[in-house]
Amino acid sequence: MNRIVTMVLKNLHIVPGAWIRLCKYAKHPDRYPELEKWQHIQYILKRAVAGGNIDLKVTGTEDLPSEGGFLMYSNHQGMFDILAIGATCDIPLGAVLKKELKDVPFLKQVIACTKSFPMDREDVRQSLTVIRSVIEEVDKGRNYLIFPEGTRSKSSNDLLEFHNGSFRCAVKTKCPVVPVALVDCYKVLDQKGSKPVTVQIHYLEPIHYEEYKDMNTKELAALVRDRIGQKVRSCLE
Repeated sequence: MNRIVTMVLKNLHIVPGAWIRLCKYAKHPDRYPELEKWQHIQYILKRAVAGGNIDLKVTGTEDLPSEGGFLMYSNHQGMFDILAIGATCDIPLGAVLKKELKDVPFLKQVIACTKSFPMDREDVRQSLTVIRSVIEEVDKGRNYLIFPEGTRSKSSNDLLEFHNGSFRCAVKTKCPVVPVALVDCYKVLDQKGSKPVTVQIHYLEPIHYEEYKDMNTKELAALVRDRIGQKVRSCLE
């Protein structure tokens, strides 16, 4: 059976109430505390993970910055990536997502609740507007997830090149940068069936501004990619 179908069928009894509450938050996101909205989103994600026979192995959450805004940069393997991070990071996050996801049910509501930003990478002006918006929100203390590869890797756990422009937000805000290494996330939705699958999410040690202050965006992108790549390779050895 398709894994998404399995996720839904095993949680049918909570779907109506959870959906109504999510839509309430999405309709008037400014009326509700960030943590309240985030915990409801996590509740849905964790139920979906359990229903989909997915085992999440997580490390490094204790090192996540507890105050101020930070930027999280992760390798990208598929649609499940953002769900895996959302289910395991207890600190509220927004995200920069490809524009095609902005009208997908559930994701549309999550985007509204978390003040996430859909990006059209083929529209330079719109992309720059998104970057400026993320900079403003991080300066206010919000946290954001970015996939610097721009698209998912289609070669299992191999990494694509990281786009330098994704790191302008970090350089401008001088905020902590949190690399995230995902291992085997592609298996959740790329493989047929719904047999048990294990996914690894590793939150690596934050890179603080003092460490990258003399770097340009290209150098910072290379540093983050190298640390993620090293972690992925070590997990596969």
